[in-house]
Amino acid sequence: MASGTPHPAPHPSSRRAAVRRAVRRLPLWSAATVTVVICLFPVYWMVATALRPSRDIQSYEPRLLPREWTLDHFRRAVDADGFGLFWRNSILVTLSAVLLALLVAVGAAYAVARLRWRGRRQFMLAVFIAQMAPWESLIIPVYIISRDTGMLDRLPTLTLVYFMITLPFTVVVLRGFIAGIPPELEEAAQVDGCTRVGAFRRIAFPLLAPGLMATSLFGFITAWNEFTYANFLIIKQQDSRTLPVWLSSFQSTFGTDWGATMAASTLFALPALIVFLALQRHVTSGLASGGVKG
Repeated sequence: MASGTPHPAPHPSSRRAAVRRAVRRLPLWSAATVTVVICLFPVYWMVATALRPSRDIQSYEPRLLPREWTLDHFRRAVDADGFGLFWRNSILVTLSAVLLALLVAVGAAYAVARLRWRGRRQFMLAVFIAQMAPWESLIIPVYIISRDTGMLDRLPTLTLVYFMITLPFTVVVLRGFIAGIPPELEEAAQVDGCTRVGAFRRIAFPLLAPGLMATSLFGFITAWNEFTYANFLIIKQQDSRTLPVWLSSFQSTFGTDWGATMAASTLFALPALIVFLALQRHVTSGLASGGVKG
């Protein structure tokens, strides 16, 4: 089109159609906006409280935006006893539980999705029941077993508990994802000389990336945030506690240091946020594929 030539005006019917589409989507946009605000406001208030001076935190006239900003609460949180040690404990337990769950779940999910054996349906039913069972109902049995076997106050005990909690979900998601991969791809590799394990490792396993990312994120957040078991199973050995238990150290008989608590909570939430941002591209496809296929 030559320069200076006016563009044709949009047809009135197309403009009316665009307006109707916008009107129909308005309730969805409004609901999405309200949902986002409700979900993010507690996070914003936590960060804002961590940045407020102590005199403004419990003011009778709370402000949405702090009048002054300070990093003193973050300094107190970092300087608190056990900060680095409890970070190490949480990272060690969380990563160990996630990796162990992935290692076991990949084999179990492959056996359920690809092989035909007696009791396969009963096995998956047991996995679903284990996933639906409330974790809190297992506290007393786990405590008694840990006490009788001398495993109280040990990080490996927490690792095994978190592995037990995350394993059913990991098996369910990976089973659906493996079932969605055409078995003909592995059969072709076996015809070319690969063993069953080799065909899975070379063909199917690289295609499992979205499912592995989704289950890794779930397992990481679950183990990273867990408080109840860490508080009940680690009683005497304070050096074996994790960050969720460490957060309660800012409470005393004289009150709660809300500024340091919110600063520590902000630091505590950062690793989960970083992991989510790193894996979020794969999470949706992994959950969808694991939930509807197979």
